[in-house]
Amino acid sequence: MKQGGVWHRRRVLQGLGASALGLGLLRAPHAQARRFEPVPGDWRRFEVTTRVELQQPVGAAQVWVPLPSVQSDYQQVLGHQWRGTAAEARIVADERYGARMLMARFEASASAPSIEVSSVVLTRDRAVDWQRPVSVAVDPATLRFWLQPTDLLPTDGIVRDTARRIIGSARGDVDKVRRIYDWVVHSTYREPQVRGCGVGDIKAMLETGNFGGKCGDINALFVGLCRAVGVPARDVYGIRLAPSAFGYRELGANSAQLKSAQHCRAEVFLREHGWVAMDPADVGKVMRQESSRWIRDPRDPLVAPVYAGLFGGWEGNWMAYNMAHDLALPGSQGPRLAFLMYPQAEHASGRYDPLDPDRFKYSIFAREL
Repeated sequence: MKQGGVWHRRRVLQGLGASALGLGLLRAPHAQARRFEPVPGDWRRFEVTTRVELQQPVGAAQVWVPLPSVQSDYQQVLGHQWRGTAAEARIVADERYGARMLMARFEASASAPSIEVSSVVLTRDRAVDWQRPVSVAVDPATLRFWLQPTDLLPTDGIVRDTARRIIGSARGDVDKVRRIYDWVVHSTYREPQVRGCGVGDIKAMLETGNFGGKCGDINALFVGLCRAVGVPARDVYGIRLAPSAFGYRELGANSAQLKSAQHCRAEVFLREHGWVAMDPADVGKVMRQESSRWIRDPRDPLVAPVYAGLFGGWEGNWMAYNMAHDLALPGSQGPRLAFLMYPQAEHASGRYDPLDPDRFKYSIFAREL
């Protein structure tokens, strides 16, 4: 790790932690103001359809299509329906996280294996009111569950040491999370060349000092650092469904075809606010890709509203699939998945690569009802 530059930046960030909630005061005085202010309100209703067509399978084959599995105050799942050429199709779930998926089985004799599943969901914006603490009753066992390490999110060693250095003298959970959020935004960066949503190997990121990645890397780092200092946290894996209402191109789905719109977010549990929305990865995405220039300072007028708004909120133009890590696909003999956001398939020659468009053909569409 490049100790000098990285840790110098961390020391600066500890000073930023106390003042970052007042980001509006840091904007350039003559710059045109931008808005990013998600507010919980009306529900939006979407139908989301995923279609998978297997290319040249060898022998019998199976497909797993992730389904929205999260029922919450920001999402309600109303139902699913499917059709296709499968010999059998049914909804299954992993035992540990309850991530639901449609599993379809195809006979070796199937000439054109395909499956299509549609889900109807309600979504809406999230935003915490920092001035109004609430009384939240949560089973302690649930909170302990979201503190546990996973294969790619260890909470000891360099992860714990880094998290402790970041939070410094912070004692309250909001202050700890604020400092970690600021450090992740300043230390990581969006790397467009990373395949898919990244891998999420946070130990390797810290050991190498390579902080370039996508949401599956950057938000995983945020989650792992929070867990390492005793703040329950989790990744929420999903997909963007519609353009942003605030005009940010990179914060919405801007195409009828959503095949590359997968995006994971994060949540932390705060004692006086419950589960709170977070998304430092999308701050980095706006910094790197929203304009023709790579913006290095999150206080830039284009980025500042997003930097502030994604600490405690997110926009309801997105659907959550699940919160699963190290997931074993039911009925599969293949390796575990780091996370499930993409359709998966296997045949006699092994598992398809869901990021290989020449061999694994699928499409995702959403329409607002």
